[in-house]
Amino acid sequence: MKIGVFDSGVGGKSFASAIKKRFPDAKIIYKEDRENLPYGDKTPQELLVLSAPIFREFETEGADAVLVACNSITTNIISELRDIVDIPLVGVEPMIKPAIKISKTGAVAVCATPATLSSKRYRQLKLDNAEGVEVVEPDCSDWAFLIEHDRRPELRLKDMVDTLRNKKVDVIVLGCTHYHWIEDDVKAFASPDIQVIQPIEPVLDQLELVLNNRKHK
Repeated sequence: MKIGVFDSGVGGKSFASAIKKRFPDAKIIYKEDRENLPYGDKTPQELLVLSAPIFREFETEGADAVLVACNSITTNIISELRDIVDIPLVGVEPMIKPAIKISKTGAVAVCATPATLSSKRYRQLKLDNAEGVEVVEPDCSDWAFLIEHDRRPELRLKDMVDTLRNKKVDVIVLGCTHYHWIEDDVKAFASPDIQVIQPIEPVLDQLELVLNNRKHK
């Protein structure tokens, strides 16, 4: 079994490691596009031009499914990519619905890229799930770049978390796979009154379901 994983840079490697633990016998095909990162400041058309050739490579190399470990890609162009390649694509998007379910204050934060926050899919997620709930969207526009270049002190995470706490936020959604690399740092500042969530386990469950369905066809 071959499982593809794609992200613009190191963000998807956390998913690749998790996939290897869940599917130890699978061959992981990991592809990234560090030359053009960050993806979070690109338009949907730019994202499609950059990523379509890479997804065709997954198809050529015989991937049974591809995990699109990029919220910017998933929320903007996953439908277009599904029209281009004939392999199942499993996407990653901000966990707004789960965050709202566990929030007690009615205020949640979504840390995501500008491309994700401006996408139609993200707006629909808020429309469907966030009625009567305050969704705070802190400026994380340079986070992926800083994480990719190991400049974490410049993220000013404590200041961000303190601002969210003052706004009564009690759940922080990490809506970019690059941010998984700073999850422990965010949790350290957020604890004990703010939960921090990201979607690795639910996404792996969906990937497993897709692979099982493909196996029995």
